[in-house]
Amino acid sequence: MNVFVTGATGFVGAHLVKALLARGDSVTALARRPALAELLGWGNSVRLLKGGLDDEAILRQGCAGMDVVYHVAGKIAARDMSEFMATNRDGTANVLEAARDGGARRFLFVSSLAVSGPTKPGQPIDETRPPAPVTDYGRSKLAAEVLVQAMPLPWTIVRPPVVYGEWDRGTLKIFQLAKRGILPVFGDGSQELSVIHAEDLARAIVAAATAPAAADKIYFAAHPTPTTSRALAVSVAKALGKRPSVIGIPPLVARGVLWAAGTLAHIAGKATLLSADKGNEYLAPAWTCRSDALRRDAGWQAEIELETGLRRAANWYREVGWL
Repeated sequence: MNVFVTGATGFVGAHLVKALLARGDSVTALARRPALAELLGWGNSVRLLKGGLDDEAILRQGCAGMDVVYHVAGKIAARDMSEFMATNRDGTANVLEAARDGGARRFLFVSSLAVSGPTKPGQPIDETRPPAPVTDYGRSKLAAEVLVQAMPLPWTIVRPPVVYGEWDRGTLKIFQLAKRGILPVFGDGSQELSVIHAEDLARAIVAAATAPAAADKIYFAAHPTPTTSRALAVSVAKALGKRPSVIGIPPLVARGVLWAAGTLAHIAGKATLLSADKGNEYLAPAWTCRSDALRRDAGWQAEIELETGLRRAANWYREVGWL
């Protein structure tokens, strides 16, 4: 297939491009920093277009005549709601218009479990759950989903939960803390989490975009076995051969720390994942989902167990000097 990928040099995008190349697809990739492609080892196998989600001409060039447009690019940290919306909603609108005008046969949007909102322990949700985002990030991704569903071309939306694996700088923080011997967790560490390795997610995205039965539907993509924030921290430490102290941060203290961190970042004009707004996410009792529908419609299921995936990530972080 001829495919176009936004956010191709990002964490999830890099894994997706690798999966697409393995399939033999002809990949055109949008990247704000094409130099990163050299680190990913694509060579001449990927057609690179330098630009962002606000570059109409480049988007039209990338989307022209594509079988599938994979829209992966997005902002996970922003200084305020308007910044989230400018990228996650308005940027998505720009890609949708280019895909429509370019005759794309399918539009695959990578959204987030944050759109659905937190869940209850022991009760993972499916796609029938109405959206209930509790953060600006989640609300901006929901706004993008509304636009995707309104566009007159076949679409599919995939909402992943916590994603980890090689090339990720988000969960890298947990590895760095584990290496130092102390792992803080919000609350008592009992928060239930669905997780997925980026390689499994890449396969899920491709399956959802290419299965005829998956057109015009929303899916979750997660490993069927949930974990907890404490168990995840311990598993990260185990992958490093460490036994750090896991310290629970009481909710009231956690909210104070997040408010202070967010306020300082705002004053400095910087985006951060630590803010009062994100407290609604970090302190929720659970973020869990089921992937039964994606397995039924596209034949996909997660294959990488958490311990295996974390060991792979730890080894990769060491090899590239991130740890």
